[in-house]
Amino acid sequence: MLLSGKYDSKDCILSIHSGTGGVDANDWAEMLERMYLRYCEKKGFKTKILDRQDDVDYGIKSSTIEVSGDNAYGLLKSETGVHRLVRISPFNAMGKRQTSFAAVEVVPDIGDEVEVTIDPNDLKIDTYRSGGAGGQHVNTTDSAVRITHIPTGIVVTCQNERSQIMNREVAMKILISKLTRIAEEAHKENLNEIKGDQSMATWGSQIRNYVFQPYTMVKDTRTGAEVGNVEAVMDGDIDVFVRAKLSQDAAKANG
Repeated sequence: MLLSGKYDSKDCILSIHSGTGGVDANDWAEMLERMYLRYCEKKGFKTKILDRQDDVDYGIKSSTIEVSGDNAYGLLKSETGVHRLVRISPFNAMGKRQTSFAAVEVVPDIGDEVEVTIDPNDLKIDTYRSGGAGGQHVNTTDSAVRITHIPTGIVVTCQNERSQIMNREVAMKILISKLTRIAEEAHKENLNEIKGDQSMATWGSQIRNYVFQPYTMVKDTRTGAEVGNVEAVMDGDIDVFVRAKLSQDAAKANG
């Protein structure tokens, strides 16, 4: 009953973007990436990193992960939102507490299930040289692809496939999934009616606080679900938050 949504049974695409907080935010984004990869491993989901933008100094600017498994979208969809970290920064010589933010977005992988027509004139497609930490995955050609949907401002990238054509196909799949979700949320049948900067849709108020110092606590601001063992949470034990949000949504739906 908790997983009865239209796309809940589908695979999903999970994206993480570092926010305010400088190098700490990039480190935080990488910590969240590990947390979700560990959660998926515990659930028996298959994961594939489609795109990863490493920061020059430390951590990552963004990561896009394809998650495959039963009810992958249904279980992870409520992770969409801003995640806030409070800790003593290892990058601050004064040992001061630092607050950092990262945004998570989860969309269903709808595959070819929905027919979507996108005006080619609404797309700006760029290619660039892909690369990873320590020079890994560097291609000799500019195979990475960045697609910008001009009317909404949505930007998707893919660099980990073997060719520019494959990267473009995957990037388009991600874009279509994002536009479809936005259209359904806005009750629009025609994607061309979607205007405005939707790229910032995930940057609302924080949905969860992760406190490392002076005490340890992870608390969801929507459901009130709270865990004191922050290390376990960062190791992928987030079921308590997932179930609490699914139960809350089900209760609202049933009046």
